[in-house]
Amino acid sequence: MRIDLHLHSTASDGTLSPAALVRAAAAAGLDIIALTDHDTAGGVAEAQAVAAPPIVIPGIEVSSTHAGTELHFLGYFIDPGHPALERFARQAVARRRDRMEGMVRRLEALGISIDIDEILAAAGGESAALGRPHLARALVQRGYVSSFAEAFDRYLADGGPAFLPTELLTPREAIELIHDLGGIAVWAHPPVDAVEPDLPHLVRWGLDGVECYRPRYSEADTRRLLDAAHVHGLVTTGGSDWHGGWHGRLGAFSVANHQVEAFLRLGGL
Repeated sequence: MRIDLHLHSTASDGTLSPAALVRAAAAAGLDIIALTDHDTAGGVAEAQAVAAPPIVIPGIEVSSTHAGTELHFLGYFIDPGHPALERFARQAVARRRDRMEGMVRRLEALGISIDIDEILAAAGGESAALGRPHLARALVQRGYVSSFAEAFDRYLADGGPAFLPTELLTPREAIELIHDLGGIAVWAHPPVDAVEPDLPHLVRWGLDGVECYRPRYSEADTRRLLDAAHVHGLVTTGGSDWHGGWHGRLGAFSVANHQVEAFLRLGGL
């Protein structure tokens, strides 16, 4: 069984529509996927309407801010129609727009002129949850950079000269939101060096799991995360964090059933 528990669609900042993403996952031989768009579950219904396989787990990636940096939490098996999610999503749209305007101002200070309307156009008019890939796309289209990778390396990566965090919730509030939605809260792409100091706090606030398997982690990174998850009795997950072709081929990375067995069992699969 081939599984990818971290995928994005045009409901946030991916390049494929939810339905097209599911069909692409099927063509790539994936058996179970999770749609985990940023701060929205707006694409889940469309994704689940496509005939299985793959099985589509309803999910979300919730942004939070902690000590001036972003921490993200994946919510799995959520109720995508829950009123609390609808309220949060409306707030997230406004704050993501504010954040994007702030990043545009930072780029202007660096001599790069990008209009917010260009970023909206780069998003294709489909996504209300503006994200850095939309800005990267606009930078490529304007010729300021030659690729998504260059846009992030030079300007948009965490700590980069144009980066601003998405200030929405605290980590505790993000975990509580996911639980309010009936979901399982998992720390997304944790910085390995932050696990020992931060994980005990997150566990105290109700964290259920850690994303341990990612294409960018070394074997030593993964082992360190697995050990930390085991110590705290947390489930483990994994996924590609695939947004589009610049992340490589969909399906090139997957996890096996035995690696995420406890998580699947917790979700009733």
